[in-house]
Formats: sequence, structure tokens, C-alpha cells
Amino acid sequence: MAMLALKPPMGWNAWNQFGPAWINETVVRETADAMVEKGLRDAGYTMVSVDDCWMTLERDENGDLQADPVKFPSGMKALGDYLHERGLQFGLYAGAGVLTYAGRAGSYGYERRDARKFAEWGVDLLKYDFGYVAPGTDAPELYKRMGQALRECGRDIIFSGCYGINTSHEWMRSCGAHMWRLRGDITDQWDSIVDSAKTAMPLGAFSGPCGWNDPDMMVVGLDGDGWASGKGWMSEDNRCRGCTVNEYGAHFALWCMLSAPLLMGHDVRQSKPEIEKILLNRELIAINQDDLAVPAYTLPPMSNHDIILAKPLYGGDIAFLLLNETDSPKKMILSWECCGWEISDRIKVRDVTEHTELGEFTTGMYSYVEPHSAKVFRATRL
Repeated sequence: MAMLALKPPMGWNAWNQFGPAWINETVVRETADAMVEKGLRDAGYTMVSVDDCWMTLERDENGDLQADPVKFPSGMKALGDYLHERGLQFGLYAGAGVLTYAGRAGSYGYERRDARKFAEWGVDLLKYDFGYVAPGTDAPELYKRMGQALRECGRDIIFSGCYGINTSHEWMRSCGAHMWRLRGDITDQWDSIVDSAKTAMPLGAFSGPCGWNDPDMMVVGLDGDGWASGKGWMSEDNRCRGCTVNEYGAHFALWCMLSAPLLMGHDVRQSKPEIEKILLNRELIAINQDDLAVPAYTLPPMSNHDIILAKPLYGGDIAFLLLNETDSPKKMILSWECCGWEISDRIKVRDVTEHTELGEFTTGMYSYVEPHSAKVFRATRL
């Protein structure tokens, strides 16, 4: 079998926009076509994942999971074939309990049968959630069951563990997972984005080829209009209002620096130009997909509790991110003394968010960062 998820997976997942209520095969097929048309596939976004509610509550007469005949009348194999014909990959969701979180048939006690069926359908990634499990059930045991079933199913399938507890990084890899959720669901608001990123920041040592920290699917471009914004299940007064372009840009930059899986969550068919510009930043994608595969680490703050990340890159460059999570503009100071370079080294710096060369520096540099924003620099020692 091949080594899977050597780099953070990239693609799209239906949940943050469509949730359990609005997902269907037309949405998935149109999204796949839009990903090809807009150049997202060619930029690396190849995974197209269907989340909860694709299946019925009851299994068929053979004990197999079956597609919801209203939402997915053509069945899941036909959907997988459609994606593969377009050079995309097929992601699917299942639950480790007797029911999924949305009340559909779970995989508890059917792990090997389900894994064989996923292989038959051409599934390339399984997102495996944890809900409605028997009292006293051991989570690592259930993930080991499915991990082993996937290894025996006859097809290479990336195993995405969705336990959503901040200790999952300690044991998920041993269960066969290639990525693991670090916390509960992200929402379409700035504080949730920052909190999700901060959960991942100290855990870089657990993340690398074939096993990645997952701070959750992205909310870039939801604009307060998706399931992760509260649409369909929260009152208008309590719904998330979405984020600014700067906030979404910082969100994407953080995920790239943290070597997180880049799974879009918005309605790709309706992408605005400013959102496509964020998601198609090839320089940031290159940092996320860098061959060295080392996630960013935090630097000691120079002042005012600054959050500054450094990500070593293959060939010797270092990427730096300056995050201003506050409500006011901030002058932020960057020093590379803690990254292995000398204070007197000559360093060439490029702004990869604006695609501009900033020149040469010694001792360090500073930059003004707008509120709720991030800047990313790629630095080369001369």
C-alpha cells in the first residue's frame, strides 16, 4: 500500500456550508465542476468530501450502508466515479457509534463491512466521527477497529479521525489516522478561528508526513451564510455574521503555516473574487505543502504578547507569520535570532500575501499589521 497523506490533504468538505440539511448529489457534482473550472483542482484542492446525512438510518437487507435515496439517488459509487473522472478524489463520512451525530446509521459493529463497501465505492478519504457510542466504550479502541479495517479493505483510504478532543493527537496516529481533529467544530467568526489556531500552535511536534494536526475545516468565504454560521439551526439574533476579507485571509495563512489540511467549507459555486484570491495564493499553498513538512512554531514575543510563527522550509528558507488578533493596528517586531540564524545575517524578505519583495535586512524588521489580520513573509539568508 502507498504512503498516504505525505502532505496535508487539500480539498473541500460539505459540512460547514450545507450541514445535514442541504447536502445532495447535485451540490457535490456542481461543486466538483466548479473546483475544476475555477482552477482549484489544479492548485491542489483535489478532495471532495461528503459529510453526515448521505446515508439512511437503516442498513439494507445485506447489512450494508445505503445512500439516502432522496439526497443521493444515483448512489455513492456513481458519485465517486463522477469525481474520479474529473481528476478529483472522493471523501466520505461515517460514525464510530450506533448512530452518527445527525442520527443516521453508524459503523459500530460493522467496521470491516463498511470499510469494504467504501473501497468498492472508490472512497479516498474517510472522515470518522465519534457520537452515540455505547456507554463505557473506549475511543482509541473504536478508532483502531476502523483503522485496521481500512488497512485490510484493499484500497488506499486516508483515515481522518474526528474525535474533536484536544488530547487526540496523543494517540490517533497509533490508530492508523492520517489526520486528527484537535477540538470541536469551528464557527464562522474571528474568535473561533483564532482559538482553533491556538489549539494547534503548541502541537507541531505531533504533526508531520502521514499524520497531521487538524484544527478543523476552513470557514473562508462562508460570509455568515452557512451551517457553521448557524444558518438553519440558530436564531437570527445568535447567528455568526461571518468574517471580513482580512480575517479570512489570516485564517487561510494560519492554516498554511500550521501544516493543517486545507479543506474549504464554503459554497465554491458562489465564490467571490476576493475569496478565490485568498484560496489560490500559490505562495501560501507552497508553504503548507512544503517538502520539509515541519509545522510552524511560536517565537518568543518581542513586545505586547505578539503572536509570531516561524515555519522552516525545505532548502533553508523560513516563513514567518505575524498575527494581530486585536481590534487596533499593531507595529510588530520580527527577529529571527531564535530560528537558527545569526542576528548579523543578511536576510532577503518577501511578502507572500502581497507578492512583493521587501528587500534585505539585518538584525530583524518590523511591520504594521491591520486589526484581525496576518502578514506572512518568506525569508532567505544571503
